[in-house]
Amino acid sequence: MDEIFFRIMIYLLAAVVSVPIAKKVGLGSVLGYLIAGIVIGPFALGLVGSDGEDVMHIAEFGVVIMLFIVGLELHPGMLWRMKRLIFGLGGMQIGFTALVFALITALFWLDTAQAITTGLILALSSTAIVLQTLTEKGMLQTRGGRHSFSVLLMQDISVVPIFAIIALLANQVVTDSTTVETADTVSGWYQLLIILAAVATIIIGGRYLANYIFKFIAETGLRELFTATALLLVIGIAVFMDAVGLSPALGTFLAGVVLANSEYRYELENNLEPFKGLLLGVFFISVGASINFDLLLNHWMLILVILTILVGVKLIILWALGRLFKLEQSHNMLFTFSLAQAGEFGFVLITFATQSGVYDEFTSGILLIVVALSMLITPVLFIVNEQVIQPRLIKSSIQDEDEVEDNGHPVIIAGFGRFGQVLGRFLNANGIKLTIIDNNPHNVQYLKKFGYKVYFGDITRRDMLEAAGAGHAKVLAITMSERDQIDKLVALAQKHYPNLKLIVRAVDVAHELALQNIGVDGHRQAIFDSAIELGTSALVAMGNSNHQSYRSALTFKHLDKRFMKNLQQRYSIDDPHFLMETKKFAEHLENILLMQQKHPYQEMDCAWDTDSLIEEAREYNEQIEGR
Repeated sequence: MDEIFFRIMIYLLAAVVSVPIAKKVGLGSVLGYLIAGIVIGPFALGLVGSDGEDVMHIAEFGVVIMLFIVGLELHPGMLWRMKRLIFGLGGMQIGFTALVFALITALFWLDTAQAITTGLILALSSTAIVLQTLTEKGMLQTRGGRHSFSVLLMQDISVVPIFAIIALLANQVVTDSTTVETADTVSGWYQLLIILAAVATIIIGGRYLANYIFKFIAETGLRELFTATALLLVIGIAVFMDAVGLSPALGTFLAGVVLANSEYRYELENNLEPFKGLLLGVFFISVGASINFDLLLNHWMLILVILTILVGVKLIILWALGRLFKLEQSHNMLFTFSLAQAGEFGFVLITFATQSGVYDEFTSGILLIVVALSMLITPVLFIVNEQVIQPRLIKSSIQDEDEVEDNGHPVIIAGFGRFGQVLGRFLNANGIKLTIIDNNPHNVQYLKKFGYKVYFGDITRRDMLEAAGAGHAKVLAITMSERDQIDKLVALAQKHYPNLKLIVRAVDVAHELALQNIGVDGHRQAIFDSAIELGTSALVAMGNSNHQSYRSALTFKHLDKRFMKNLQQRYSIDDPHFLMETKKFAEHLENILLMQQKHPYQEMDCAWDTDSLIEEAREYNEQIEGR
């Protein structure tokens, strides 16, 4: 028992230490788990060794849960809306990539079954790493990001059929290598009937029985009982599918798809998510611990060649598919470099293929190392795209900048994304003439379809700012999203156009304070007013009157603005007193708003008067400070 607890402690300690560090340096959680396994494995510290394979078998249940959750997320409506990208682009990526890798490996040392299996495995990419990286970098909603997501989604869907194909190939391997009596062989038709019956059982049970069971359990009000039921469902389906000779992953995936439209979908997902994350983490640690470094050192040249072929071929195929689906160059590069690695499902599929007899130990060991290394270099691929490829694309497009007309408009808008568009529509509606500059050529072309006169160019250059009419314009509205670009343009405008009024979008509180410190008055956090409006709606929903909620919002805005101005004059954001003063202000503001709610004006029509509100806020402020 002591030995078991020690092993558990080692696995958990490795995860707790390595994963936060890996995420901090931009490697992601999956790579963190792999590195943790390498460190505690027999080729490093040697804290775990022969038990790694047994632990991996238990942790594979995390893969089964993950496929169930993937199925839950694949409701038919979403699949139909994205069918062109998911099944068109995603299907072509898997098909072409698998075919090319199968042909390449068949030319070298692999037989037909191994070559097909290898092609299918290497066609996949890392959902965990790519989605996490795209989300962290704010690129998931770009065209390149959406195309990457669609391909990853199709890859997740295809994992279950790949399991089935590997199982069929494994049966073929067994059939070819052993003599089987005809009387003892289950006919193909009988096996097909078993598969159809098993699938029908899951679909009918999930559609007509599961909701009644979940409703009965939910009415008990015991959350832990619902968690136990969710685990029982997944384990039961896995055992059932294994009993009829099918992949447990296939059954749980189908069950997830069937329950995707259930009202208990989110409760199921929330209850299973911790188990999935923990078991997957242990699985990846086990994979890292099982990487054979003797094999890596003895065959490093072979591994390097395979890794180079893997990344190179995927880059070429992805780039060609991006061009075929008419992705602009910059988005196509993001799409291409995002998916050029192998994926975490590769570990699962390689292990399954080895256990099924498709791979020998040498082949599976080589492929495990290649998959792990390809995932480890994913951050490097993103850096190459961002630091080398994208700047060159921007530089070449700058040569085609629009010739900006100095049309005497009083307002210049720098950056016309979602934030800038709302500002532009508001000013246009008030009869204000605008000169709009944006440095995204795709955005410029798209907005021109809606009738906007948008110029393409880099407005952080003085010649472009001058051409836009900064010399006689009254207002420069800076609505770009990148802080370094905002600060560069602010400094340029303050130096060369001191009479130009600056209205600046601040990306966060620290940026807002920094803008105040350099004398920019017209600034606001992009999300501030939207958040206050949502808060006002929440107050009304809680039973407060409309005018009371409206006045609370205006009071909050007024006092917050005064507080921020006072704070920047006294402290920097790194000063320990900054946090202390912020806490005091929060308490102070709460007292003011509570006093305001008791004011007799709350029930009168004049409660809507903004001027009286500001005066009352000043009086309340003085009362509080006098205590």
